[in-house]
Amino acid sequence: MSRQEKLLWLLAAGILILLFLMSSTDWIIKERKPEVYPISVIIDDSKDDYYQNFRKGMEQAAIEANADVRFITLYERNSSEQQIELLLREMDDDARAVILVPVDQKAVLKVLDGTRIMKPVIVADSGLGGTGIASSIGADEYEEGRKIAEGLCSHTGQNTPVYLFSEGLAYGDNSRIYDGVMSVLSEKGYAASLYEKKSGSSYREIIESAVYPGSAAAAIIALDTASLAETAGILEESDVYRRYIRGLYGPGFTIGLLNDLDRGVITGIGMTDEYNVGYLSVMKAVEAIETGGQRDSITLDSFYIERSQIRDPEYEMMLYPID
Repeated sequence: MSRQEKLLWLLAAGILILLFLMSSTDWIIKERKPEVYPISVIIDDSKDDYYQNFRKGMEQAAIEANADVRFITLYERNSSEQQIELLLREMDDDARAVILVPVDQKAVLKVLDGTRIMKPVIVADSGLGGTGIASSIGADEYEEGRKIAEGLCSHTGQNTPVYLFSEGLAYGDNSRIYDGVMSVLSEKGYAASLYEKKSGSSYREIIESAVYPGSAAAAIIALDTASLAETAGILEESDVYRRYIRGLYGPGFTIGLLNDLDRGVITGIGMTDEYNVGYLSVMKAVEAIETGGQRDSITLDSFYIERSQIRDPEYEMMLYPID
């Protein structure tokens, strides 16, 4: 073999070795590791029972967008002061963005508009907007309230008094749901009484006042998920309660509430696609981190369902999203 042929063979062998190293190692071309985006999520509750589908949506978005989502609950449910303290703490920590389900919208706006916020804040389950908010994702709570009230009116005559139960109109979007409910009840001539738990009203006492002999039957609309769940638990304890309470309605979704709906303890539920709220919240947070994003507000459809609709294909994926 000539010297030239030997050199050609050596050159070919060198090229093969180089190609092998390039394809199987990062000695020559170092692979760029994808950036991980730490995102903190602060809800308005001390537990996540009402956030099952919301979390599933966030987890799916985290996989797709390479986000590291940290889910934070409060020590005390509906504590606005504690939530704001956690928000400011996460802003000073490693989080690149914060997703917030606000307890008190006015208090949150005051902090965000009055503080130099250097990281994007995404507001979920709310239409709250302001200079310190990058994006908001939620349903039209006013329209949801209207649909719940219309569901009640389809089953109950206008001579039936309606009790409105709420943890407090200042919490979350409760006041918007209340306004939507009242727009329908007032228009149709129903008498409605509001009972706020934070004012000391006991749901059980109100219900018991309606079941005395000679009392008129009543219907109940809960204005928040926690009030709906608590009231359903009270009604489930007694057939007498359920005979005098002609219907229980309210917003929210949990497996427990769906079971109560299926058993007839709850008559109708207003809801939105919480999986989509969680998914979009993370996607908007990553977008704001990468590009600064553009301030926007996403309003999702709200729905009203009754027992006969639980297994409808139209609602199946929303109620039972695939993990």
